[in-house]
Amino acid sequence: MKKRNPKLAALLSIVPGIGQFYNKRPIKGAIFLIFFISFISVFYQFFNIGFWGLFTLGTIPKLDDSRVLLAQGIISMMLIAFALLLYVVNIVDAYKNAERYNRNEEIEDPRARRIATWDKTFPYLLISPGTFLLVFVVVFPLIFMGFVAFTNYNLYNSPPRHTLEWVGLDNFKTLFTIGIWRKTFFSVITWTIVWTLVATTLQIALGLFLAIIVNHPMVKFKKLIRTVLILPWAVPAFVTILIFAAIFNDEFGAINNDILQPLFGIAPAWLSDPFWTKIALIAIQVWLGFPFVFALFTGVLQSISPDWYEAADMDGASSWQKFKNITFPHVIFATAPLLIMQYAGNFNNFNLIYLFNKGGPPVSGQNAGSTDILISWVYNLTFEFNNFNMGAVVSLIIGFIVAIVAFLQFRRTSTFKDEGGI
Repeated sequence: MKKRNPKLAALLSIVPGIGQFYNKRPIKGAIFLIFFISFISVFYQFFNIGFWGLFTLGTIPKLDDSRVLLAQGIISMMLIAFALLLYVVNIVDAYKNAERYNRNEEIEDPRARRIATWDKTFPYLLISPGTFLLVFVVVFPLIFMGFVAFTNYNLYNSPPRHTLEWVGLDNFKTLFTIGIWRKTFFSVITWTIVWTLVATTLQIALGLFLAIIVNHPMVKFKKLIRTVLILPWAVPAFVTILIFAAIFNDEFGAINNDILQPLFGIAPAWLSDPFWTKIALIAIQVWLGFPFVFALFTGVLQSISPDWYEAADMDGASSWQKFKNITFPHVIFATAPLLIMQYAGNFNNFNLIYLFNKGGPPVSGQNAGSTDILISWVYNLTFEFNNFNMGAVVSLIIGFIVAIVAFLQFRRTSTFKDEGGI
């Protein structure tokens, strides 16, 4: 049997499909070759305009829309990346087919070969629609936002009336060096971190406390109590937030008029004083967030073997020691990834901040409200002030913060260090 040269097959595949013809795979070779020719002929003009627009962002105002040119350039990059991936697959396929032929591993029967090929490619066919949607619904907007952060796209320089320009790192320098931007950014990010840590930790602590209490053997009517405690989770969050906004209203809210004023003679300015607004937001988030944590911990607590607690009782362990050495480690081990997601979710909890008081009350000398977090500030920059470039810059910072913190925390959890039991 004459051997095939894998390196020659790979070299011939520089022109897609030729290596497959060399390996006596005419159908596969024809597919690669036709795709290659069709790709160039169909997208050549698109790529020409796309990459020109990506580098220049247009040259004639009112005629060249920089947003369209930028989008077309990004799509061109994505299509080129996809084509390069298939190009590499074409070369690797030719090389490996030649190697399999030399090892006598090739399937000779055409029908069996087609079945084997179908079995191998079927999973990729199933995930391809979802992958396509993911790329154009998630990846494309993220890349577009990333590019906008390096342009001068704002209210006073908006396409198509004006063409955009690349400004490099100027927007980042503005954020960290110009007075009002620097002051606002550090004020907002400080409150965002405090909000995330305090609100999330309190909702987790309350959920764990209630789960332990309800799970205690002496507590009766467990099903009824669990149902009642999960009810806040069943109500849509935006409805609850709007109700709380009315309850905490400074003028007619039930908190002041029916509880605090008659009983204690005080009436905090929940919507106009930054301190009390922050207290109210944290309290509302604890109310909204604890039911999920409670349900999560309840399921985990029921999986802990009673024998562990019996052994601890025989050793004379106190309730605190049993919690510290049995309950808490087991709960954290099983739920750490989901708890990290709770922190990440509250870091970007736009709904509560916006619906309760739209990030207010306002602060003098800043372009963000006193309770705005990064994501609500981005919303205001983008949709209220049309400051798209600075909104994109802050969005990039949010993405980096969440990604880095989540990655580090996931790696530190025992769930990922040990894939077995405790």
